[in-house]
Amino acid sequence: MGYYIDLGKITIDDYKTKLQSAYLPPSRMVLKEKLDERFEYFKNIGIKNVKELVQLLKKKEKFAELSKVECFSGDYLTILLRELKSILPKPNKIADFTEIAKDAISKLEKTGITNTQKLYDKVIKKSDRKNLADSTGIDDQEILQLTQLTDLSRIKWVGATYAQILYNLGADTVEKVTNSDPVDLHVRINQMIKEKNIFKGSIGLNDVKILIESAGELPLEIEY
Repeated sequence: MGYYIDLGKITIDDYKTKLQSAYLPPSRMVLKEKLDERFEYFKNIGIKNVKELVQLLKKKEKFAELSKVECFSGDYLTILLRELKSILPKPNKIADFTEIAKDAISKLEKTGITNTQKLYDKVIKKSDRKNLADSTGIDDQEILQLTQLTDLSRIKWVGATYAQILYNLGADTVEKVTNSDPVDLHVRINQMIKEKNIFKGSIGLNDVKILIESAGELPLEIEY
């Protein structure tokens, strides 16, 4: 299956259903409006799945044409494309994980492994991780930590710092995040942010619900 969700396997109807019940930030609530009308239009022009929808919206001339259609007026298409792109988050740089030893980061970079997507295929199985530890000289436990941080990095909107917070809270895999209670995890995340002065402000409960929902959509391939 791989690092990302296979967008080609998500039908237009499935994605419409997802949006109906999805937790969305206020700035993206417009995506819940006119769902039947908008998605029926996409189907009528031959769009069958989310991969095809992303490809369509990325074409400037097609985007411009669609913007003139009445049901897509305003910023709807721009916001939809942002939401679709967030399904495939940009990989985190290994060097951005501040709790990983610089020596380990350097050893991985020498082999061409600079981000979580490049690391993913090399840590899926226990035997893969053993081979990577042997070939790089990185400690087995540190390889496991990097594996878990890589797993978490696949979740929408989870940057290196957020992945490290989840790891330190024990929600250290996609599966554990999926099975977390949102209220409990929300409280513990913000307690850690405050106690360790990680950054100013806090993470909202709705954001944690989005985190858990997004984690639940990811394939579970890593062997622990």
